[in-house]
Amino acid sequence: MSTGWGNFSPARAVTCRVEGIQKPAEKHYIPTQKLLNKLKQVPGRKPETIDEYIDSYDQDIAAMLRQVRKAIREAAPAATEVISYGMPAFKQNRVLVYFAANKNHLGFYPTAEPIRVFKNELKDYVTSKGAIHFPLDKALPVSLIKKIVKFRAAADRAEPN
Repeated sequence: MSTGWGNFSPARAVTCRVEGIQKPAEKHYIPTQKLLNKLKQVPGRKPETIDEYIDSYDQDIAAMLRQVRKAIREAAPAATEVISYGMPAFKQNRVLVYFAANKNHLGFYPTAEPIRVFKNELKDYVTSKGAIHFPLDKALPVSLIKKIVKFRAAADRAEPN
């Protein structure tokens, strides 16, 4: 059985491979919060709740993820939180939107139709068929996120199950 720790045995040593750095076990080693967050992202371990997903990131990224979550909740209060494809998502009849933290951006995935409908308001962001990239170094467009979620919620209610 793989422990996710390479060739190291947890019984013999605690060795963490994070960002290419190996940290040998020390008698009184106390890991930093950043290291603990990276350890939560061990390949193969998927978060089971949106709280777990958000808590696995540094404070700055986690704050942005909480902002997106709050905006979605306000725009679609009847939607339920789920983890789907390893990402936070909100669902009514179907999934309304997904969101996820990436290396240089926060990904927001509302499907293709809202991206076409709101293309003028999205001109300052990188978009693809079903994704919007919000840069990590800029403020989130919370009102735009809410408009997109409301659009998706209305479309979801109109679709037959």
